[in-house]
Amino acid sequence: MRMRILCLLSFTLIFSACNGQQTKKTEAGDTKGRTFQMVSVPSVITEPEERAAYLVQHYWDKFDFTDTTLIHLPDITEQAISDYIGMMKYVPEITAVASIKDMMGKASADSTMFAYFSSLYEKYLYDPNSPMRNESLYIYVLETVLETPVLDEVSKIRPAHLLELALKNRVGKQAADFTYTLADGKKGTLYHTKADYLLLFFYNPDCHACKEITDQLAASPLVTEWIRNNKLKVLAVYPDEDLEAWKNHISYMPASWINSYDATVSLKNDEIYDLKAIPTLYLLDKDKKVVLKDVTFNQVENYLKQ
Repeated sequence: MRMRILCLLSFTLIFSACNGQQTKKTEAGDTKGRTFQMVSVPSVITEPEERAAYLVQHYWDKFDFTDTTLIHLPDITEQAISDYIGMMKYVPEITAVASIKDMMGKASADSTMFAYFSSLYEKYLYDPNSPMRNESLYIYVLETVLETPVLDEVSKIRPAHLLELALKNRVGKQAADFTYTLADGKKGTLYHTKADYLLLFFYNPDCHACKEITDQLAASPLVTEWIRNNKLKVLAVYPDEDLEAWKNHISYMPASWINSYDATVSLKNDEIYDLKAIPTLYLLDKDKKVVLKDVTFNQVENYLKQ
C-alpha cells in the first residue's frame, strides 16, 4: 500500500513537470502560447487516491470541445489524451469508465472533435504497439461511439467490428474452441488439450517478434520447469496459409511444445480470435478460461511466478 501511495505521489510530481515542459514547447511553436489547462485539486483532498480520482473526473473541465483548431495542435490535444490515459492506472475502473463516457459526451458537441478523440483512443488503447493498450477501457469507448448520434451509420461500421472482436475471448470467459493440425497430419482441439495451464502462442514463421518470444519462452527456466512438471503446455498455432514456410520452421520450435497449424484458416478468416498482430499470447486455465489475453512474455512469466 505504501508503495502504491509513493507511486501516486511521484505521478503527481511527474505530471506537473511534464505539463510545465509542454507549456514551454507549445509557446516556442506557432501555437500562440496555447496550452492544456489543468484543473487544480482542492487542498482539502489530501489522500493520493482521492486526488488522482478528482483529476480524472475533472480533467477536461477547462477544455473547449467546440474549438476544432485544437485538433491541429497535437502538443496540446494528443499530449493531453496521453497523460489522461496514463492516469487511469491510478483509479478504479469504474471511475475511469465514468470519466471517459463523460468526456466523450462533451466531445460530441462537435462531430469532428468527437471523431478525432475516438481515433486517439484507438491509437492509445487498442493499437498493439501502444504501451497504454487497455482493451477493457477501449470497449467502453467503442460502446460510446456506437451510441452517439453525432456520427452516421457508415462511420460506425468499423467501431462495431472492433467491438465485436474485443468482446471475444475476454479474461475470465471461456476461450473459443478450434481444431489444429500437427506435422504428421493428426488433429487436435483446444478443449481436448488437457493441461493445468495452456499457453496459446499464435505465430508466423517469418515473424521476427515471434522468434524473439519463442526464444524467450524456450530460455525461461520457469516455463521450462512448468512444462517439465506437466503444469503447463504450450500450443503454438500458425494461423495463415503458407504451409511450406511453416514446415521449414518446424525444427526451430521446441520439441516439448505442441506445434501446429490451422488447416482450415478459420482462425484468421472467421476471426475466432482477435489476431490484429502476430505474435499473440493467451494463457488459459484447466477449464479453458482466459487468464491472460494478448499479453507479453514478461506478463506470462510474472503470472507464473505468482
